[in-house]
Amino acid sequence: QVQLVESGGGLVQAGDSLRLSCVASGRTFGIYSMGWFRQAPGKEREFVATISRNGGITNYADSVKGRFMISRDNAKNTVYLQMNSLKPEDSGVYYCALARTVVNSPNSVDYDYWGQGTQVTVSS
Repeated sequence: QVQLVESGGGLVQAGDSLRLSCVASGRTFGIYSMGWFRQAPGKEREFVATISRNGGITNYADSVKGRFMISRDNAKNTVYLQMNSLKPEDSGVYYCALARTVVNSPNSVDYDYWGQGTQVTVSS
């Protein structure tokens, strides 16, 4: 069983930056792809970014390309999401997720473990 715990969310103004962190339990973190998703009120959960097990391959949603960066430190069992130039439409609950078998998928159904989420609110 894997547990994921996100942190780093908060209330910021448009144009500000935030860095989210997600710490995973277990000693096999480094063999799994990780992803970040977000969900705004009344909307479906959407893909934000994903990273391969060694960090060599990353993918981003078009809406965050050039502004967000996903990274990981396998020695710390942690995946990060650096969010720059934040916009009000980036607001929502951000979830990290772990995929045991699928690599770098943008589809939430391919992820096996999820964190509890961290709230990000961007005011205009």
